[in-house]
Amino acid sequence: MEEFNPKDSTLRRIAEEWEERSLSPYAALSKKSRGREYPMEPCPIRTEFVRDRDRIIHCKSFRRLKHKTQVFLSPVGDHYRTRLTHTLEVNQIARTIARALRLNEDLTEAIALGHDLGHTPFGHAGERMLNKLVPGGFEHNLQSLRVVEKLENGTGLNLTFEVRDGIVNHKKSGTPATLEGAVVSISDRIAYINHDIDDALRGGILREDALPKSSIEILGTTHGKRIDTMITDVIRESYGKKEIRMSEAVGKEFDNLRTFMFDHVYFDKHAKGEEGKAMQVIESLFSYYLSHMEELPEEFTRHIEADGAERVAADYIACMTDRYAITDFERKFVPREWM
Repeated sequence: MEEFNPKDSTLRRIAEEWEERSLSPYAALSKKSRGREYPMEPCPIRTEFVRDRDRIIHCKSFRRLKHKTQVFLSPVGDHYRTRLTHTLEVNQIARTIARALRLNEDLTEAIALGHDLGHTPFGHAGERMLNKLVPGGFEHNLQSLRVVEKLENGTGLNLTFEVRDGIVNHKKSGTPATLEGAVVSISDRIAYINHDIDDALRGGILREDALPKSSIEILGTTHGKRIDTMITDVIRESYGKKEIRMSEAVGKEFDNLRTFMFDHVYFDKHAKGEEGKAMQVIESLFSYYLSHMEELPEEFTRHIEADGAERVAADYIACMTDRYAITDFERKFVPREWM
């Protein structure tokens, strides 16, 4: 048997040739990537998109997602979603759709795993507060791009254009340059609506019989059936087309369910009762670090001249987990017992 030479690019070329033979004509090919911000020697084993996926999985920002809020702040119980489990569910849904449509699964996975790296502690409550405090505003998708382009490791991850584009355009208002990016965008919405319903039912915020009747009749009576209906519908409506979409009937009930969730969960006083305190933590830490920039790590302070102190303070706070933000707040603002 021929010995493996780690400098030989045969394995990568075999993978690239498989993509050209097997994927849809609308799929993004790793061999034809628009490249990285600065050149890198190609990996002899992995395609460019597989390499990006690996870089995301191994970065600190990805690991911190396990202690960041999805919907409920620091929930008591092992079965509530965090930002990390949300990311994994998006990844699973997106890969299922991409495989059925013969799109590039590796690119899809890289985008899915990186799409929420810039999310703040305390979920969208933290995002709303930083959006008020930072000149020019703060949006988690733009921050996710900032993480992979500049903040992680102090210099960014130097990902391909296609992955960075999918990350910044994963919100509903975005326009991804690839179908893989569009798959992640719609998968993000499928994931969070369904798992947020599941968590709200578990937490007693919702009752099963309170869900919109028309949506349940069309989408399904259980968590699994609703996800299956939406995934199957997206595949059916998008197969062989240069577009990722839901049918009119399913899309209408999906939007109906989403509106219901905003009215009864996302802005519910009981479910969100602690958000005011969380926003106060963010505001206090932001004010503190604006006056104590010297306490920030050098990987953040190196960007002050280019981006301004407010943006850098927001960068540091956005990287925090929920529990680190609380601990940091207590350390700075809560008096300790005299020893």
